[in-house]
Amino acid sequence: MSRRPSGPLRRGWTTGACAAAAARAAAEALLTGVFPDPVGIRLPGGECPSFPLALRELSPGLARAGIVKDAGDDPDVTHGATVIAALSPGPAGGGVTFHAGEGVGTVTRAGLALAVGEAAINPAPRAMIRAALAAAEAATGRTLPNLAVTIAIPGGAALAAKTLNARLGIVGGLSILGTTGIVIPYSCASWIHAIQRGIDVARAAGLEHLAAATGSTSEAAVQRLLGLPETALIDMGDFVGGTLKYLRRHPVPRLTLAGGFGKLAKLAQGHLDLHSGASRVDAAALAELLAALSADAATVAAARGAAGAGEVLALAGADRSMLSERVALQAREVALATLAGGIAVDVAIFDRHGELLAHVGP
Repeated sequence: MSRRPSGPLRRGWTTGACAAAAARAAAEALLTGVFPDPVGIRLPGGECPSFPLALRELSPGLARAGIVKDAGDDPDVTHGATVIAALSPGPAGGGVTFHAGEGVGTVTRAGLALAVGEAAINPAPRAMIRAALAAAEAATGRTLPNLAVTIAIPGGAALAAKTLNARLGIVGGLSILGTTGIVIPYSCASWIHAIQRGIDVARAAGLEHLAAATGSTSEAAVQRLLGLPETALIDMGDFVGGTLKYLRRHPVPRLTLAGGFGKLAKLAQGHLDLHSGASRVDAAALAELLAALSADAATVAAARGAAGAGEVLALAGADRSMLSERVALQAREVALATLAGGIAVDVAIFDRHGELLAHVGP
């Protein structure tokens, strides 16, 4: 994760909010011939932001409006991208239909909130867009009963390569996301969303064994170890608590947790957020594990004063596999308690080169 800046953090707007505002501007242009600039919308929570237009194009039967996304102080991959809504008359009786333009993906796998073949414009943003269109009609006193709404993000396909969309079966670009319309800096909402949707897709595919890893090295290593398909891999990062709690509500028969020694030592000590800003390894507790493995007094004393888990692991020397096994066993107990039953759990700890240090559980 990116380093969080100091001081008060500025909130931003989701792609869904930008798409809704762009859609309202385009709708008013279709109805009156004039683009509102800035254009205001009402978000689900009652906030009423205004957005300046970065693009306006009007021709017979077609209006396009674009808004540059401002994610505030959040390290959002779509910050600075232009979200474009193009509106044109739809077929009679069709109501409002949604379509993927340049840089917006299409759903290709079951398990998401949208049907296979649909544009990756999530249900909450669709509702915001519909509300924005209704507001445009109310403001102008005119109606647009049948509309084709196409959302585009130029360059979105390249940006999507930095997300987990391909693993989720969303091809061709980004997803239009956001439940509230507001980006809370460093809430990592898109990452948590990807974790949950990854679990949904795996369950819909009938997979009975998932592996959730803290990073790319441990993910690649656990895939080699267990021979799992990519769809079974969950990039949970530091959000082990969020992953386990979602699985508690949406279970699978078996779960493997994979990570480095330091991250899983935090889990073993009861921490469910593994980010360095949220939790720290208790070196003294690791030193006690070394003492239980009959390490000499000097090694145990050095471990108590260690700066981090990696230093303790190095001090363990020939006992590092046994120490890792003790940590893995404790991490497994914390995971089982969080899941509250019904899922078989095993834990694999790898070193920074992807070599297996310990693997415990069924």
